[in-house]
Amino acid sequence: MTSDPPARRRRGPRPVPAPTSGGSEAEYGDILAVLGQQLGEKVAEVADPGGRRRLKGVHLEFSADPKAVHDMAGGSGYSLASNWFTQLLAQLAVANSITKSQLCVFLFVAGGQVPGTGVTPYTQQEITDGLNKVAAQKGGKMITRSTVNRAVQALCGYNWVEKAGRGRIQLNVRLWFHGNSTAQHDVLAEIAGRHEHDVAAFPYAVGPQGAHQEELDLDFGAAADYRGRKRTG
Repeated sequence: MTSDPPARRRRGPRPVPAPTSGGSEAEYGDILAVLGQQLGEKVAEVADPGGRRRLKGVHLEFSADPKAVHDMAGGSGYSLASNWFTQLLAQLAVANSITKSQLCVFLFVAGGQVPGTGVTPYTQQEITDGLNKVAAQKGGKMITRSTVNRAVQALCGYNWVEKAGRGRIQLNVRLWFHGNSTAQHDVLAEIAGRHEHDVAAFPYAVGPQGAHQEELDLDFGAAADYRGRKRTG
């Protein structure tokens, strides 16, 4: 009496090892090895149904991660600024067509935006204290609150900022914005709604094709501000 022959093993895909909680490189190496072996078997079956030729190996190449983040100083992140406007700031400063206090107040406000809003929740006293931080440490000349107030008024006249109530300042987000494009368009739509979608109102009144660029081309006088009026601060 002979024993029954052993049951023939049914061929099929080998199970992929379950990932471990550690997430080590060895774990991914095992997964890649199994995938490569299964790929080799599948290619061999197509190329040679008799199974006489087998794929010897699989070569994998990895490229650099395209989603690498910026490396910026400080913990406040970074904002996007119009290149045209950045150059305009420098041109106005050289032409003495913007005061030092106006430039400093604008840059301080622009750097203090709440991400995705274009709003800086600073009172004028907080702007004054913030601008005086280094000067106070060095015992140098400091800016006064009244000067900050005049600078904010002038910046509103330029349509670079507008007062948003309760100690908040709305920045012209077409000039400088902390956030992605989707958030910027949402802010622009909200601002446009507040101004009855007037294309000549804040923040759309500023741009390289606007009257301000024409005034810049005609050269500002030392006693004239950005909009061609007498400076008040």
